[in-house]
Amino acid sequence: MAGTKSVVIDPITRLEGHGKIDIRLNEQGNVDNAYLQVVELRGFERFCMGRPAEELPRITPRICGVCPSAHHMAATKCVDDLFNVDPPSAAKKVRELYYSAHMAHSHILHLYALAGPDFIVGYDADPAKRNIVGVIEKVGLELGKEVIVNRGYCQRIQAMIGGKATHSVFGLPGGNSKPITEAEREEMKKMTQSVVEFAKKTRTIFVDTLTKNETVRSLVESDGYKHETYYMGLVDSNGAPNFYDGELRVIDPEGNHFAQFKSQDYLDHIEEHVEPWTYLKFPYLKKVGWKGLVDGKESGIYRAAPLARVNVADKMATPVAEDARKEMMEFFGGGPVHHTLGFHWARAVELAYAAERLAQLVEDPEITSTNVRAKPNTPDEGVGIVEAPRGTLIHHYKSDPDGMTTDVNLIVATGHNNGGMCLSVKKAAQTFIKDGHVDQGILNMVEMAFRAYDPCLACATHDLTGTPMLDVRVFDHTGKQTQTISRKKVA
Repeated sequence: MAGTKSVVIDPITRLEGHGKIDIRLNEQGNVDNAYLQVVELRGFERFCMGRPAEELPRITPRICGVCPSAHHMAATKCVDDLFNVDPPSAAKKVRELYYSAHMAHSHILHLYALAGPDFIVGYDADPAKRNIVGVIEKVGLELGKEVIVNRGYCQRIQAMIGGKATHSVFGLPGGNSKPITEAEREEMKKMTQSVVEFAKKTRTIFVDTLTKNETVRSLVESDGYKHETYYMGLVDSNGAPNFYDGELRVIDPEGNHFAQFKSQDYLDHIEEHVEPWTYLKFPYLKKVGWKGLVDGKESGIYRAAPLARVNVADKMATPVAEDARKEMMEFFGGGPVHHTLGFHWARAVELAYAAERLAQLVEDPEITSTNVRAKPNTPDEGVGIVEAPRGTLIHHYKSDPDGMTTDVNLIVATGHNNGGMCLSVKKAAQTFIKDGHVDQGILNMVEMAFRAYDPCLACATHDLTGTPMLDVRVFDHTGKQTQTISRKKVA
């Protein structure tokens, strides 16, 4: 393929949503630049305005069928804040139980169906085999059944609490729509025990694959998948990650604490940048500034998601997860871990935590309390933040005194990671594409750079009111840009 000027991966695969990668080559066939382009637009922020705020926990989950529970919880916490009401303790515990099941279900999906084919089957395997069926062929039918059964248990727990496993409806301002019964708790106990054991098995499978398979290990440790950035994630009062609640902690590339703040103060720390070639915005640290798509301490780019949460943590809150975190940190020589494929390892650590937290909460007698709702007050403004499987998820609503929304802002996990994903795609392309040689295995290694983040592009693209649509840029046969055509949005 010597002399090729452009290589396009369209569509990119094994993620939620639609996007493409445009790789530009120079005369020598090496990579000058690579663009991760998000080419879809969804207007959820816009059409959530002018609606009763209490409806948003039921509307915003429709952004995505993969992580609706994350939006439901963030929206529910947001309307708690907007209506100035603190839910009863039992309601919070039931919400966290529900949400821990969602995190476990989502991480199982990613590890086996989205990431697993690259490591278990092989990054350069026949694309027809590089999928969940190929994974089951490698690991065996019995483990394949366990994947389905334990994801099903997590979905069942969400359905029992939320009314539906997908697009749940139980979260209300000030609490939950109903308590859970003792019979439901007993059923959850049996399912939870299975999920805990499966999480332990998954940890062993993936740690062995990432460290004992020399081909995979060389990729994990490769500089082609490494960036020194800031990291952000929720931590509890003990400095351990918590998916449901806490304060946002940011560390710098050297591991030093850079900031820690409450949900309501996020605008003091995060700002968003827009580029003309993608619908996905670029959040960055306001106090560092936007310096472009570069890494390092002087760049405001930060990363979220499992690796970030493990990096910002002083420890994990449960024993198996903490043991797994220590094992990971020891392998990489201490933290913070900057190796992008380490996101997968961190995801296995978090699966252990989610399962253990399920087991803790289901044993708490308070979760069957009937005191699950407090009375809302006059509404005004609210912020709700949870840690979605893919990273920090922020919902921010303003309303009039009648509770009708006047402004809605969503910053989702894939948005936080946009700068990191673009850096990773470019560096992987520059590392693995040489002298114009491109094959399916090499292109998949480029895709592995974004796949580590488990992106959800439907969640990440909203409304850019008042800004141009994507620019169309025209290049001549030498690769020189000759024209830019912009389309303005229709009012």
